[in-house]
Amino acid sequence: MTLLLMLFSLVAVLLLEQVRPSPVKRLVLDPLRALVSRVSGACGRGRERLAWGLVVLTGTALCAFAACLLPLLLCIVFTVGVLYLTLGFRHESHFFTDIHLALRMQELGTARCLLAEWRGGQYEDADADEVARLAIEQALVASHRNVFGVIFWFVILGPCGAVMYRLARFLHDEWGGRQDIVPEGYGQFARHAFFIIDWLPSRLTAILFAIGGNFEDAVFCWRAQSVLWPDRGNAVLVASGAGALGFRLGSVPGEGSDASVLDVGVGDKAGVDDMQATVGLVWRALVVCLVLLALTAVAVWVGG
Repeated sequence: MTLLLMLFSLVAVLLLEQVRPSPVKRLVLDPLRALVSRVSGACGRGRERLAWGLVVLTGTALCAFAACLLPLLLCIVFTVGVLYLTLGFRHESHFFTDIHLALRMQELGTARCLLAEWRGGQYEDADADEVARLAIEQALVASHRNVFGVIFWFVILGPCGAVMYRLARFLHDEWGGRQDIVPEGYGQFARHAFFIIDWLPSRLTAILFAIGGNFEDAVFCWRAQSVLWPDRGNAVLVASGAGALGFRLGSVPGEGSDASVLDVGVGDKAGVDDMQATVGLVWRALVVCLVLLALTAVAVWVGG
């Protein structure tokens, strides 16, 4: 598939999703959760590589096989369908929107519950500004994993790349976050595999955040502050996003038994009033991404 057709598919899906968000939970996540539960149970302890490969590599191969067999028109329709189920702001953005609205309405309890449902954990003692900061952090990471990471692998490998990324991310969340229901070693392997797959895309997203905001501060925070966080993948995204927006985020402890809360970013601590600026940064980063893809597609077409 040519880069121009990829760009057309991306724009079509982004517009379609704004009109009608995809029912990804009902059509994809719930059946997939049942499937991976059976796979991990059948493979058993010590065979996490086999189980991961059965889910991710088999799904990727089936998608590639289908794309190769279809004629061009059906291939475009198939690609748009795959992107519709793997790419999108609206997969998780409703949490951010609802938290922002609850904080604006001074319904702190509702905002805490929504944050716990989205991010996990307990936030009974968090004040409004802390809830806002944690929501901003999660939004920066979610925008990458739902949009920019998918776009990267789609451009590299076509629809099968988008499927591979989303399956790897699903196992990272499902096995890595629920180790009580999977054999030992599954969560660690899923997190490590996703870290490798996501290493380059996360850094390209950090560059897009920098271009969409304060470039100098974003690069400074990325280089000087993200290295202190234990979760390096998320640290790059949050540090660059905070620097680009010109405020500070925090709440992730550094390594060591005496570790304390570490702030990233510059300026004052972020609060409720800064949540809207985060949405603007993500949209600017997406526009930059699409413009760069369009320029590349035109350059390839003219050169060819």
